[in-house]
Amino acid sequence: MDKQAILKAFMYRHACKEFDVTRKITDDDFKFILETARLSPSSFGFEPWHFYIIQDMEMRKSFLPNFWGAQRQFPTASHVVFTLVKKPYFMRHDSKYVKNFMEEVQELPEDIVEMKGNFFKNFQEKDFNLLESDRCMTDWAAHQTYIPLANMMTAAAMIGIDSCPIEGFHREKVDEMLEIKLGVDLDKFTMGHACAFGYRKADPRGKTRQKLEAITTWV
Repeated sequence: MDKQAILKAFMYRHACKEFDVTRKITDDDFKFILETARLSPSSFGFEPWHFYIIQDMEMRKSFLPNFWGAQRQFPTASHVVFTLVKKPYFMRHDSKYVKNFMEEVQELPEDIVEMKGNFFKNFQEKDFNLLESDRCMTDWAAHQTYIPLANMMTAAAMIGIDSCPIEGFHREKVDEMLEIKLGVDLDKFTMGHACAFGYRKADPRGKTRQKLEAITTWV
């Protein structure tokens, strides 16, 4: 794919507020979108996320009272993804999750596990001061979940599928719903954001952005 085709996809993408309910994304296309999330990078490669694909319409509706930013998107989208953020239970340098991840997922030899673990410990304790509070740790992990979000939206746009990232919700109440409706352990996860996918009901207005010169400084 050439550069202009990629930029065309970025121009095509917009935050679609309402979708065409008569059109559904194929299983193959949505697996492709999810695969771009799976392949996304993260700090130290520890993937501080979990994705719930919410296809049950009654389940979506149950979240709407606390998801003010999704009132038109949830009822009309072909697919809805909830991105959950892994909390310090998983993401501390000394957690069982981190050690197992290095050994079993990243398949690192024992000496590299120890070296990388020490780098990660120093990063959390000194470089970013993440161990000051659970909120610091959770926010650090949450920032990374926007990488797979962006990749999913871009990948979708490149194959003509619309999306809308949604951060308009009451986190505490939505977390309670995650526990009640989905059995999510709130010691381990919190809601990061949602994204709705489908096909636009109407064309959007033209894209507006600052000029490149206004947002860049060359040194």
